[in-house]
Amino acid sequence: MIPCSSLFPRLARSAALAVALVWVPVVDLGARDGSKDWIVLENCKLIVNPANDGDSFHASVGEKEYLFRLYLVDAPETDAMTPGRLVEQAKYFAITVPQAIEVGQAAKEFTREKLSAPFTVFTRMSDAMGRSKMERFYAFVQTKDGDLGEQLVRNGLARNYGFKAAPPALQNSRLEIEKLQQFEDEARQEKIGGWGVNAGRLNVRAQKPAPFSVFVTKKKPRLRATPLANSSPWISPIPTPSSSIAASSRAEAKKPHAKEKIALGRIDINTATEKELKMIPDIGPVVAGRIIAARPFRTADDLKKVSGIGDKKYAQIRPYFQ
Repeated sequence: MIPCSSLFPRLARSAALAVALVWVPVVDLGARDGSKDWIVLENCKLIVNPANDGDSFHASVGEKEYLFRLYLVDAPETDAMTPGRLVEQAKYFAITVPQAIEVGQAAKEFTREKLSAPFTVFTRMSDAMGRSKMERFYAFVQTKDGDLGEQLVRNGLARNYGFKAAPPALQNSRLEIEKLQQFEDEARQEKIGGWGVNAGRLNVRAQKPAPFSVFVTKKKPRLRATPLANSSPWISPIPTPSSSIAASSRAEAKKPHAKEKIALGRIDINTATEKELKMIPDIGPVVAGRIIAARPFRTADDLKKVSGIGDKKYAQIRPYFQ
């Protein structure tokens, strides 16, 4: 794991870098396109910011400030700045819009309490967009009690809904989504958090929650990165189990595979998965993530409002949606 305090030293020297590495790519944490490997940031600290909420918050990583957004879960908004999304969240919990804002504020306070001690962030630096001018990245966040997203859902302060990704060391997201659904069902049955607003149980917490996940990255034996004297420090991500397999596959298959064809008018803009969206020509993981984050849409015509979709791209992709 990589201590946050050592992640962002100032690069004062311009000397050539000579580092001996075995199949582990060098990654700049500021890379906008994201990393295929998990970057693990330890001893992170919450930065108090009015824009923080239950599932999105500012954190200090050494001397650098970042904005992270949780994978797989969605806490209600804390204000009425995005009314369409707020209405959809209120409908999900079967409560009013003002009550949804109360749940969002309770989720914000819950997250603030959980992150009052140093925490660990697992991220691939994938763009999560957002209203802030600051770049926001998707992440799994681990507190001393386990995964933060699971804790929010189990206490009725977030729903099992959001941008999907397989947690560190897992092959896919299915098992984690099923676990989140179980936590959501239990919170609903106990009428706590957003599920208990009408019963005066907004601030009631789960009494005997199941253990929350503690994610780790699996390491494979490899040579240590050994920089020469006076060389500038860089950051190497911890490889996922499939890293070496993926690397050899890329070497064997030099030509990219063509996208699977999809019929026109088939895609439902509000329910399509990331995989389905990426089947559409000219839609990659970044745009797919932005579409998912901007839901719900009234019609597919609202695609024009998604960042990165101009008139030309809209004309190319609109026919694939219902």
